[in-house]
Amino acid sequence: MLKQINAGVLNVAYEESGAADGKTVLLLHGFPYDVRAFDEVTPLLAAAGCKVIAPYLRGYGPTSFLSHDTLRSGQQAVLAQDVIDLMDALAIPNAVLAGYDWGGRAACIVAALWPERAKGLVSVGGYNLQNIPGSVKPQKPENEHRHWYQYYFHTERGRAGLTQNRYEFCKLLWKLWSPNWRFDEATYKRSAVSFDNPDFVDVVIHSYRHRYALMAGDPAVEDTERKLTAQPSITVPTIVMDGSGDGVAAPGRSEKQARFFTGKYERRVIPLVGHNLPQEAPGEFAAAVLALA
Repeated sequence: MLKQINAGVLNVAYEESGAADGKTVLLLHGFPYDVRAFDEVTPLLAAAGCKVIAPYLRGYGPTSFLSHDTLRSGQQAVLAQDVIDLMDALAIPNAVLAGYDWGGRAACIVAALWPERAKGLVSVGGYNLQNIPGSVKPQKPENEHRHWYQYYFHTERGRAGLTQNRYEFCKLLWKLWSPNWRFDEATYKRSAVSFDNPDFVDVVIHSYRHRYALMAGDPAVEDTERKLTAQPSITVPTIVMDGSGDGVAAPGRSEKQARFFTGKYERRVIPLVGHNLPQEAPGEFAAAVLALA
């Protein structure tokens, strides 16, 4: 069921399913995807007795800003703050947090800085916190190649390109990032409508410029960003998931990040699956969530 609630600086649109008194699970999508990524995950969790909340992130779908004056930031700290604000608005003391890409980053930050709010963490791609001070250090050429779209967004040509061609552009990323997933046009369209949000382009551009220290962040979350420069460890029970066919994540990256997880930790690799792991392998993703819930 689609619901909306004022939370922090946003009016958050979210889908709620399952038992009202069940163990709460927050499902957090990434870029360029939306809550449709969890359509086959949610029934599995609800059938197991969970209460499932899947919000549209800022800049996506029906979620909107409450004020025209709020910076359309997409930086990592505001994504985490949005999760905390939503949990507060819904009176959720703690939950299992499960996400990928932007949503996985938000979940990791909440688990690192507000561990009392995270009963467990399912993170696709591992330790997703950005090391912004270290972003100036070049990576291996093959990794730089994977991030071509980020450098495109650093230019005004990139902003114009995303504005003009967002449907085609995001569809291209789906194909490149999940080369073994044969999704059809109808599947893509169900998510692509979320990219028509009037704040989508501004939030996306800010996200990919801020992570390279090319744009200032939101002063309201500066303290959080400062804490993140220390690359804090994550102590809550965690299952890291990787698709072996991910076309954007560097191979083995999450395996090298295991040191950041100091609590109960497990890594699961799903063969052939790409970047959109919950939608490509919903059974495996739901199983990881239920292992913690």
